[in-house]
Amino acid sequence: MTPVLAPSGRRRAFRRHPSGDAAVALAMMAPAALLFALFFLWPFGRGVLISLQRWDGFSAPVFVGLANYARLLRDPLFSGALVHNLVFVVAVLVLKNGLGLGLAILLDRAIVLRGLTRAAVFIPVTMSFVAAGLLWSWIYNPVFGLLNAGLDLVGLSGLKRTWLGDAATALPAVIAVDVWKWVGFHAVIYLAGLQTLPRELFEAATMDGAGVRRRFWHLTLPLMMPVILINTILGLSGAFVRNFDIVQVLTQGGPNHATEVVMTLMVKTAFQDGNMGYASAMGYALFLLVGLLCLGLVALMRRLRLEA
Repeated sequence: MTPVLAPSGRRRAFRRHPSGDAAVALAMMAPAALLFALFFLWPFGRGVLISLQRWDGFSAPVFVGLANYARLLRDPLFSGALVHNLVFVVAVLVLKNGLGLGLAILLDRAIVLRGLTRAAVFIPVTMSFVAAGLLWSWIYNPVFGLLNAGLDLVGLSGLKRTWLGDAATALPAVIAVDVWKWVGFHAVIYLAGLQTLPRELFEAATMDGAGVRRRFWHLTLPLMMPVILINTILGLSGAFVRNFDIVQVLTQGGPNHATEVVMTLMVKTAFQDGNMGYASAMGYALFLLVGLLCLGLVALMRRLRLEA
């Protein structure tokens, strides 16, 4: 009978190896987890608590439950800011995706100075919001701005406006600046997606007599749908929560709240009106809305992948 040998020290060490790897992995993740908890989870939870209180930032907070959230439902300033946010989002998503995809298709072709054109399209993305806002404040200036001067030059003086001072044109003017700044970013993402498409399909479609429009509608758009959804999610989150800087620099929410968005109203409520609890409720209501919209887009993306 063959004797059963005891496992060697090496084999015992090998059996203990997975648990040792787990301990090492936990030790390496601990600093990042601690920072995440310290700078995200704790402020998030603290903010939720503040949204349930009436607090001016200095005196003792008073717990009011869901009163701040109930107030949102009947606050005309908040509802107006939310409507402006929705208009901002729809306009920005349509323009960024439409212009971004068009620019990407143009830059994907062999045009003269293609590298220089790509760099020029992306330059606004690298500018800070303050710099972009100051630049466009000068362009929109009703007295010496380039826009009104250009209209004079081409004989369209009747179209001159006080672009940022007129409630009818202020929000579209702000939207135009945001699109100008970010369209290059979305164009680069679309360009990367276009360069991964199988050229054989387009060559076969061309040989079968499909024109440019038919190839675009039946090949380019369906194949680019995952990239379109990614750009939509990026544009959606940006249009809701990253529009504070550009609005604050250009109009500060005016004239007469015509360009007020939730972020600018939240800052004014917190630091001008001294109502931290109500401002926090605005922020978490916006967070919930954006989260639900993004989850819906992610679910749509998964469904499209499964159908493909």
